[in-house]
Amino acid sequence: MQSEKREHWEKVYTTKTPDQVSWTQENPKTSLDYIKACKLPKDAEIIDIGGGDSLLVDFLLQENYSNISVLDISQHAIDRAKKRLGSLADSVTWIVSDIIDFKPNKKYAVWHDRAAFHFLTDEVEIDTYKDLVRQSAMSNLIIGTFSKEGPLKCSGLNISQYNSQDLSNCFGSTFELVDAKTEDHTTPFDTHQNFQFVHLKKKLT
Repeated sequence: MQSEKREHWEKVYTTKTPDQVSWTQENPKTSLDYIKACKLPKDAEIIDIGGGDSLLVDFLLQENYSNISVLDISQHAIDRAKKRLGSLADSVTWIVSDIIDFKPNKKYAVWHDRAAFHFLTDEVEIDTYKDLVRQSAMSNLIIGTFSKEGPLKCSGLNISQYNSQDLSNCFGSTFELVDAKTEDHTTPFDTHQNFQFVHLKKKLT
């Protein structure tokens, strides 16, 4: 199953350009606004889960964040991002892994995910993700998923839809909701996808 997932995404990033995939954003404003709202030092550890060749890392570098990690299941996606960034890519930690197999060696002040979580439809994998977040997200969890008004599939794959209450409940044992918003993402081919974003903060123990 894991190899099939990897093959799927390698094919996507080998055969399609950014203007041929629905998730491309010219400006990841909501994600960036939530990260800035965390008011963290510029050397805080930030990870973008399923970052692929997302432009979020470009904007974070422009904001002078210096400890950025990008994880994606696709080597081709990572390679495209590195090529785009040129020498700036050397200042980013690149991780090629299925999120379910990820074994972090550090904790992150911001765990950001606009791409991976809603592709998990199996309860065991969802629980694995939740455990990973509990262990590795030190303070801020920022997640964007398809909302209840959003698509049921993406890139030919089934997804899980969420609203803010669902996400709050999902991570509520260790995180509390700070803010939530929905937004329409306009795809490169001028269709619309409704996303649910939440910013959750780790509870003080």
